Amino acid sequence: MPALNLQNCHALAGRVSVLSHDDTNHYTQQLDPLWQINPEQQSISHRYEFKNYYQTIAFVNVIAQIAHQQDHHPDLQVSYKQCTVTYSTHSVGGLSLCDFICAAKINASQTL
Repeated sequence: MPALNLQNCHALAGRVSVLSHDDTNHYTQQLDPLWQINPEQQSISHRYEFKNYYQTIAFVNVIAQIAHQQDHHPDLQVSYKQCTVTYSTHSVGGLSLCDFICAAKINASQTL
């Protein structure tokens, strides 16, 4: 199976389901270790820190592009020098592969 950041949520259309605890743990290990699973394994989140507001908003714009391309949108909490990104697939009531694909795409964007 290709790396998470090379996969596409559109390819999963109609086949998105809630992940098992084992799958959730497996995919979490493929992300930046700062991604955290909430205790009920219903969402993953990561708080990013920046030098200033401009960098924070530039990052938000990268997330917006990923969300648009994947048609999978996170919850964002944005402040002056930080942005917390939270993914959960509301339609399945927990975490799906799309959450991890998008998180991995954000990770990959940070290394560019």
